[in-house]
Amino acid sequence: MSNITLHTLTSLKEAGKKFTVLTAYDATFAHLMSTAGIEMILVGDSLGMVLQGNSSTLPVTLEEMAYHTRCVAQGNQGAMIMADLPFMTYATAEQCMSSAAKLMQAGAHLVKIEGGAWLADSIEMLATRGIPVCAHLGLTPQAVNKLGGYKVQGKDKSSALEMIEDARRLEEAGASLLLLECVPSLLAEEITRNASIPVIGIGAGPATDAQVLVLHDMLGITPGRRPKFTKNFMEGCNSIEGAILRYIDEVKNGTFPSEAQSF
Repeated sequence: MSNITLHTLTSLKEAGKKFTVLTAYDATFAHLMSTAGIEMILVGDSLGMVLQGNSSTLPVTLEEMAYHTRCVAQGNQGAMIMADLPFMTYATAEQCMSSAAKLMQAGAHLVKIEGGAWLADSIEMLATRGIPVCAHLGLTPQAVNKLGGYKVQGKDKSSALEMIEDARRLEEAGASLLLLECVPSLLAEEITRNASIPVIGIGAGPATDAQVLVLHDMLGITPGRRPKFTKNFMEGCNSIEGAILRYIDEVKNGTFPSEAQSF
């Protein structure tokens, strides 16, 4: 496929067409999913859990994220690469700029950061200097200790209104994408409808412009209990490529996520 750009993703949103995102941490999987038609690869700090075996994403370092971003860039065949800025690497606008530069130099096309309106200055600084940003709202795993666990966010009126305002302010600051994690479907639908930028969902219902899953979850190989919003796409498939193609098909035809995978 031709190289995917932010313009590609915005055009898909405007046309009412879904796009797909999966995590990858190495060249082999990056090659496999980009040639299968995945539009965006997320080099997620989820690697701290699925690769390193940690109980959260907090131990992941910037150097580790840069290493895995370089690996993904080596195997990628035209997908956009989004890389997570890990815990406490963007506490100030200046630190955010320095950290983002390292991931962009490693091969990322944009960076993702977790948090609300307090990130507006950092996002504006990055955007004006040519670094696209995806703002991550809802369940933000790096704040799991403050949130009291991995829980759905935005369930009451005040927190829902706060998230709507955060989304508006971060888009205004220059965010190129939004990602909503573990958010009630109706709230995610409202944010998506009001945003002019593409919105990616994970556990945020079917109305977002795109869906993202952790690779290990969608292949059904994550140890222990898997989140409600995931689905084992390997079930009934005889190859990993087949599972990825099935994921792409179900996202684009609207059958994933179903009500069973939504809040």
